[in-house]
Order: sequence, then C-alpha cells, then structure tokens
Amino acid sequence: MNKILPIQKRNAVLLRMAELVRQEESILISANTKDLNSFESDDIAMVDRLKVDKKKVGEMISSLKQLATLDDPLFVERFQFTHDNGLEISNKTAPFGTVMIIYESRPDVTIEAAGIAFKSGNKILLKGGKESLNSNLVLVNLWHKALEACECSTDWISYLNYSREETQQFLQNPPQKLDLIVPRGGEKLIAFVKQHATCPIIVSGRGNNFVYVSQDADLQMALDVIINAKTTKISACNAVDKVIISRDLPRKMEFLNLLIQSLKKHKVEILTDAKLAGLEGTAQMADESVWYEEFLDYKIVIGQVPDVTEAITHINKYGGGHSAVIITDNEQKADLFMQSVDTAAVYHNASTRFTDGGQFGLGGELAISTDKLHQRGPIGLQHLVTNKWYVKGNGQVR
Repeated sequence: MNKILPIQKRNAVLLRMAELVRQEESILISANTKDLNSFESDDIAMVDRLKVDKKKVGEMISSLKQLATLDDPLFVERFQFTHDNGLEISNKTAPFGTVMIIYESRPDVTIEAAGIAFKSGNKILLKGGKESLNSNLVLVNLWHKALEACECSTDWISYLNYSREETQQFLQNPPQKLDLIVPRGGEKLIAFVKQHATCPIIVSGRGNNFVYVSQDADLQMALDVIINAKTTKISACNAVDKVIISRDLPRKMEFLNLLIQSLKKHKVEILTDAKLAGLEGTAQMADESVWYEEFLDYKIVIGQVPDVTEAITHINKYGGGHSAVIITDNEQKADLFMQSVDTAAVYHNASTRFTDGGQFGLGGELAISTDKLHQRGPIGLQHLVTNKWYVKGNGQVR
C-alpha cells in the first residue's frame, strides 16, 4: 500500500484540485453536455444528478476548499489505558486502505466522495456509470494533475472504465486488495454490489422518508415542511415520499385540501391510502407495496393513522431507514417519536432535506448510510476511518 501522505500534502492536493476545477470549468461543462445529450432516459432524477452547471461547479470547488480546512481524521486517539503491568495501550484512527466507490450519474461524487476518501488517507478506485463517463474522465484527469503538481503518485485516485461484466469480475476476484466498497445509486446497483463483493460495503442512497403530522401540529408549518421536503430536489435521497396524518387532526379536510393544492402547483402526483380515498385531485394507491417504494419523482403518498404509536409502527415497517419527521407542538410526543423511530436521522418540526453531510457540519459526505455498521447517516471525513490499537511495553509477557 502507498505510504500515508502527510496532512499538508493531502490538503495541498485538495486546494490545487479546487483551482484546476475552476480553471477548467468550461471543459467540464462541455464534457457534461455530451453526457446529457447522449443520455437516453426519461428518468428525471438521473438527469438531475447527471447535470453539471456553473452552480454545481461552484459547489464542487467549495467542498474541496472546506475539506482542506478540516482537521486530519487520522491518528486521533479514541481511547487510552495503562495496564497494571505498565503496558501503555491506546486506540487511534487509521485509514481503511483502498476504498472503491461505485456510483451512478453523479459527477460530483468524483469530487466530494473522492476528496473525503483521499483526505482520510485512502487510495481511491472510482467506478462511475457510463452515462457520466465524459464528465468523470475530465475530473479524474484533473485529480491526476493536482496529485502531480504536489509531487504525489497519480495512483492515489484511479478510474475504472469497466463494463458491468468487468465490474462483476473485479468485485469477485479483485486484482488488488480492496478494503471497503461504497455503492452510490439505486437498489439494483446496491444489490449487484452486495451479490458480488468480497469485502465490507457501506450501503448508501435509499430514502423513502416519512413525515407524520400529529394532531397537535402547527398546520402551516406542516404544509411548509412537506412542500420543501418533497419538491426542492426530487432526485435527493433526503426527499419525502410519504405523509401520514393523525386521524384526529383539527381542520383535517381543510389541511388536506391545502396540501393537495400546494402539491399540485408543483405537478406532484398524489396517491392516498384507503382511509383517505376519494379526495379530489388524488388516486388511491394500487396496493400495500407502494408504501415501501422510493419514488425519486414528483409523486407522494398521503395516508392516515390513529396516533403517534401507530405512526412509529408504520414508519418502522415501511420506511427506508433514512429520515423521518414529526410535526407537533407536544415535546413528549416528539421525544417518543424520535427515540422510537428506527431511522438514521429523526426530525422534530423540520424538513428531511437537511440530512446531508454539509448541512450537518461534516464538511461534505462520502455517502448517507442506512446501515448501522460502522456509521449511520451522513458519513463525513471523521467517519471514513477504521482504528488500530497501539501497545507499548518494555518486555511484558502474559
């Protein structure tokens, strides 16, 4: 394995990369235009994730610069103990080694995820989707220029331009040591990686998030939160797909009509469960399986439950384990909901759109994990590390 680069070198590469992305903005956007023009699909979420414009380039540059200001996540002491026999025992953070990131559509992963993994002292293997190949090749070329400018080997960041079959073979019989794989994409991609990989995986990407509107909710707040969470970025895994309301919600029909009108303004398709069937502007969902779906589209389900206990049970059964919200003025009810709902992030009176490494103060994210090992929710710089025990003695034997 490559010798771990000192933090000064890692930061210098990140800052040089930020400069190069700024300098080559027009080349990157031109390459991305080729990707967009050749992308043959009506999947609006994939198109949204694929697109790189001036705003997206600015976000890439900002993430690199911010990443360079963060503390070194390596060699941080987590535990220290002195044994009765004099052994000095400590536990410190350490890099994983080689991290492979397999992703669909999003060229910004080539910046943010690779940058976090690189600053964490890891060697990076990037396997992007064919739909973003031109954009990714430009960005990887810039990574290599940044590494060379800082007198670092270009094999710290590599791009694997593989077919599906070649990727499968690589996962099953990697020609080099793989320590961690992060699949960023839909459920088919995640299932593919889980089926073929022979090393640990961090699963990222699935949402299917819920908002529960309690009987003691501020209805205007509920309306604002739902519209924000559903409509501001439908391609994001932190968007909302399901709304469940309390059976005893005051002014229930008035609220539902306002919610439906507001969603319709954003051209959102509205489905309901059997309890709310027949509302004007909606259609009843086909069957129970719809509760499990992540839409990544202008589509939402509105349903009804008797109380907060049933809301918790419902979310824990059908939700994706990502994010869930309760809108209520009752602190006890909020505490019960937040302690009992089994998701990576739980909210009281706020939009799920904040489930994001940058918004949570992590300076960006490698992924948002819905697994419980080794880290749950947004995975930032400080989480993309493993650990190592350091034991210092003077001849002790057991």
